[in-house]
Amino acid sequence: MSDDPETLRQMEELSHDDRPLLVLDVDDVLLDFIEPFPRYLQGRGFKLNLENFRLNGNIVDMATGSPAEAAKVDELIDDFFVSQGEWQALTRGAADALAFIGDRAEIILLTAMPHRHRAARIAHLESLGFAYPLLTTEMAKGPAIERLRGPSMRPVAFVDDQPRNLVSAMERVPDAHLFHLMADNSLRALIPAPPPGVHVVDDWQEAAPKIAEALGL
Repeated sequence: MSDDPETLRQMEELSHDDRPLLVLDVDDVLLDFIEPFPRYLQGRGFKLNLENFRLNGNIVDMATGSPAEAAKVDELIDDFFVSQGEWQALTRGAADALAFIGDRAEIILLTAMPHRHRAARIAHLESLGFAYPLLTTEMAKGPAIERLRGPSMRPVAFVDDQPRNLVSAMERVPDAHLFHLMADNSLRALIPAPPPGVHVVDDWQEAAPKIAEALGL
């Protein structure tokens, strides 16, 4: 898949950096999503039944018992991101992990969400003490990670909760160090196993030293 033009535009705002590169997903990696989202849905008259790792088909109207239509699901997700500051807290251990890595690496946040929510997400993360550059993308993450690395062969690590994003990164940056981290490990049973070569970590306490080692810090 090709680059997202808006993501490329956002990259132009970044300063040149030749430190080892750490790229981090946001939802259920840095910010809790699957824990507050059901509570948000209840306030809107819906509930989340996680029979598989998809939102479409699993969001149910509490009054009728019927799955919400795709357009309604999109509306609910969109509204959640509008009010994300009221719902999303830092994933346990994330702050300590990034403090441990410190300024020894360039840290870029890469979140798959509509670009229109970028400003709200930046403001929310900054209010939590995470003033790292944030890029939004509506396309595959692999091309963005390849672009972020640039022409150098600096070490790259990428952390995400979605195996498909890790596969995308593997395809475009074959030597990247990939980490599968989920805020709620009980959901691992609902998704395909990450491909061979991906480091599966249970939490940030386990991930931080392994990321530091991978990046040569």
